Amino acid sequence: MADKIATDAVEALSGLLFDGMTIMAGGFGLCGIPENLIAAIRESGVKDLTVVSNNCGVDGFGLGILLENRQIRKMVSSYVGENKLFEQLYLSGELELEFNPQGTLAERIRAGGAGIPAFFTRTGVGTLVAEGKEVREFDGELYVMERGLTADLSIVKAWKGDAEGNLVYRKTARNFNPMMATAGKATVVEVEQLVAIGALDKDNIHTPGIYVDRLFKGAVFEKRIERVTTRVKEAV
Repeated sequence: MADKIATDAVEALSGLLFDGMTIMAGGFGLCGIPENLIAAIRESGVKDLTVVSNNCGVDGFGLGILLENRQIRKMVSSYVGENKLFEQLYLSGELELEFNPQGTLAERIRAGGAGIPAFFTRTGVGTLVAEGKEVREFDGELYVMERGLTADLSIVKAWKGDAEGNLVYRKTARNFNPMMATAGKATVVEVEQLVAIGALDKDNIHTPGIYVDRLFKGAVFEKRIERVTTRVKEAV
């Protein structure tokens, strides 16, 4: 591997995977997910994973393939819909779930990347979300304390990247990916386009290369649609 550039997902993950680790996986639904890295993790056979991700893909795709292979022990998520296996494993006690309001999950990741161990939020006060957590009053309002999140490894999908690891995301893929890139002890990125250093507009780089340890150009991107909601075409 020359500098940060790897030839493929397997090389990019070399030496970074171990049983019982915590992995942050970018994406929102099936948009902006690191498809090639997820597939490589599945093939590695690493197990007892704690995975931090907005959701867990769908049956047979995305993080769903790690569930099928029984490699995930715990999910830290904000949405569990669209995945029947996720539901079954959780209800049967085979999968542990730490459920978060979506904004809280995003802020926990951002805080972890910024070196902030905890913060207070009004979201979840008086609900199951606050059970077992410190609740404190500020200016007459109750707030629940949430811990920042970090991971042993962050796997990220970007649109463009250069050899220094500077990244640009495209549209909705600029969701959990940028904050997760900052919160991993190691950050591995797959990109659609690997461009020359200097080709990216310096004022529009979303993730500076200082956060990226390894990157590679993804071989295949299926970019599946989670749920198609188009109208039936009317007859002319």
